[in-house]
Amino acid sequence: MGKQTGVQIEIMDTTLRDGEQTSGVSFVPHEKLVIARHLLEDLNVDRIEVGSARVSEGEFEAAKIIASWASQHKLLNRVEVLGFVDGHTSVDWIYDSGCRVINLLCKGSLKHCVYQLGKTPEQHIRDICEVLRYAEGKGVAVNVYLEDWSSGMKDSPEFVYQMMDALQRTNIKRFMLPDTLGILNPLQVIEYMRKMKKRYPDVFFDFHAHNDYDLAVSNVLAAVLSGVRGLHTTINGLGERAGNAPLASVQAILKDQFNAITNINEDRLYDVSRVVESYSAIQVPVNKPIVGENVFTQVAGVHADGDNKDNLYCNNLVPERFGRKREYALGKTSGKANIMRNIEDIGMKLDEETMRKVTERIVELGDKKEVVTKEDLPYIVADVTGLGTSEHSVSLKSYVISSAQGLSPTATVKIEISGKEYEAMSNGDGQYDAFVRAVRKVYRDSLCRTFPVLVDYTVNIPKGGRTDAFVRTIITWSFDGKIFRTRGLDADQTVAAMKATIKMLNMIEKDYEKVA
Repeated sequence: MGKQTGVQIEIMDTTLRDGEQTSGVSFVPHEKLVIARHLLEDLNVDRIEVGSARVSEGEFEAAKIIASWASQHKLLNRVEVLGFVDGHTSVDWIYDSGCRVINLLCKGSLKHCVYQLGKTPEQHIRDICEVLRYAEGKGVAVNVYLEDWSSGMKDSPEFVYQMMDALQRTNIKRFMLPDTLGILNPLQVIEYMRKMKKRYPDVFFDFHAHNDYDLAVSNVLAAVLSGVRGLHTTINGLGERAGNAPLASVQAILKDQFNAITNINEDRLYDVSRVVESYSAIQVPVNKPIVGENVFTQVAGVHADGDNKDNLYCNNLVPERFGRKREYALGKTSGKANIMRNIEDIGMKLDEETMRKVTERIVELGDKKEVVTKEDLPYIVADVTGLGTSEHSVSLKSYVISSAQGLSPTATVKIEISGKEYEAMSNGDGQYDAFVRAVRKVYRDSLCRTFPVLVDYTVNIPKGGRTDAFVRTIITWSFDGKIFRTRGLDADQTVAAMKATIKMLNMIEKDYEKVA
């Protein structure tokens, strides 16, 4: 990548405050603590904004436990809370929670000051100064948000300058300039930011972007070009309306396109993205840059061929940089080179004729819009050659699953493992749960083996409301320190999940075979 020689950029992540304003998102206190620890310890962001004063008891509890943890780890000065110009109330709330930095929400446009507060600029400034004096007496550091600053610079720049002139010589650490309504474009950001920097050269400015026009990342970078040294981001771009600037994208572009320096640990971006995705229940699009599930997956066979010859289709966004690895998707456009990469990854070697048959079958499945994964390859190979996937294979010989109102579902299964049949029965909370419990009983009681842990379970069906549509079940497993997925396809959801489970058992047989 070359030695970095650019400017140092400070990152303040507001996932736990502005990100939580995403519709439908609400973190409980222990989730906020986990995310805060990931942000500060794993990602090493410079600062985090963990909530808003006076919102709720839950918000107070979250701020309290984060402050307690941060204090023990000498990180308290990097924990911030949004507060309001309300006399002593917000400062006391933040102080009592154990936090020691308030991000004071002031007005950055004349219309907000006049129509929302019903005050003159002079009255608003006096109220702000009163909060500043009280916070200083309590030992609480102050940053200031100039809310609706973008509209202020468009419609009432003299108000913005009046605010800055009055407050720049106080003990305010940072002036944070938000595009509250997401109305700016990069050229406007450059124009307004350069005016601010020219008029107030010694002030530390943060820029806070919103993504209403899908320009948040572009506007953040325009701010950096204009001399801003502090940026606000969220994990996965969470935030009100269209969201905020996503940290992963901001970090990659800052480093690669602007040669800027941050303290972010890039190799943890994907892991933290998954944690926030889980807690927020907001799914990350598979094509979202850096953290999307498919963004390091090559589909076209010509790309795999080029990578084989000299990494011809790679750029600076190498997946290993972000704790990930490149994959080669299987489908109708895969081509021989793509399929061969996947075959090699699973440790198989095929002759030319078998490769031709496997390629034809994958193209056939791709035309039907079926998803083919690396884990499916042994089954496709077995299908086209008429051979088993391995000497020690697992197959479901028969099963009976019953469900009746008022009774727990029951499953009886007969499963063949390495040529020997086993039978077990179990109850469960659902039909699939009963099936897994029965199979787990075989592994525990008859084989004395560890059964993988189910990490995630998702079900997809085609749109259109057809009741006879195929169901695709995707199950994520954890086994022997590894995370992997298997898929099953069937018209019955339970059967699809059972197929995915049998695929998983065949995969772990290879590990048991090595031990044996």
